Amino acid sequence: MVQKQGLREQLEDDIVMGRYRPGERLDEVSLAKRFGVSRTPIREAIIQLAETGLLEMRPHRGAYVAMVGPREMVEIFEVMAELEGMCGRLAARRIEDDELARLRELHQECAAAVAENDPDTYYAVNGEFHDVIYQASRNSYLADEAHALHRRLRVYRRLQLRVGGRLRTSLAEHEAIIAALAAHDATRANQLCREHVLVQGERFSDLVSSLEELSGPVALRR
Repeated sequence: MVQKQGLREQLEDDIVMGRYRPGERLDEVSLAKRFGVSRTPIREAIIQLAETGLLEMRPHRGAYVAMVGPREMVEIFEVMAELEGMCGRLAARRIEDDELARLRELHQECAAAVAENDPDTYYAVNGEFHDVIYQASRNSYLADEAHALHRRLRVYRRLQLRVGGRLRTSLAEHEAIIAALAAHDATRANQLCREHVLVQGERFSDLVSSLEELSGPVALRR
C-alpha cells in the first residue's frame, strides 16, 4: 500500500515515462487494485493530476492522459520563469531575517541531498526553498499563481533534476539567489530566479531527451 503523496507521484512518473499513453483512460478499479488502496485516494490523485494538466477529465467518461507537447511545455516554463523572477524581485525588497535564515537551512539540506545523489529529497526541499521566496514577496496573489504553475510543472521539474549534473547546478543557483536576496538586490534576484526556472537551449534538449529515453516518443507530442 502506498501513501497518498507517493501514489500521486507514482502516477505522475508512469504518465511521463509512458506506462500510460496519451489518450489512454485511467481505470480507478484497476489502479486501486494495483496500489492496494480504495478508490477514494485514487480519485483524489486523479483530480490532482487533472489540475496539473497531465490528465483530462471527460464528462461521464472518466480521466484520460493528456498530450503535452514540447512547445506547450516550454511556454508554461516561460510563464513560470517570469513569475519566479517577479517573486525574487519583490522578495529582495521585503524578505525578513528569519526567512533568509530558513533559506540557508534549506540550502544546507539541498547540499546534503546532492552529496547523497538523492534527487527526490532534493526536489522536496527545493519546493520548500521556493515557497519561502514566494512568501517573502508579500504578494499573495502572485504567490498563488506561482504555486499553481509549480504544481503543473511538478513532474517535469522532478525528472529534470535526474538529468546529469543538474543537481549541482541547481544548488549553485540557489546559493547565488540567497546572496542576491541577502543583499536586497532586486534586479539580480529577478534575473537569477528567472534563469533558475527557465528551460531553454541545452537544458530543454536534455529534458526532452531524458523523457524520450524513459518513455519513447509517446510521452510528448511533436
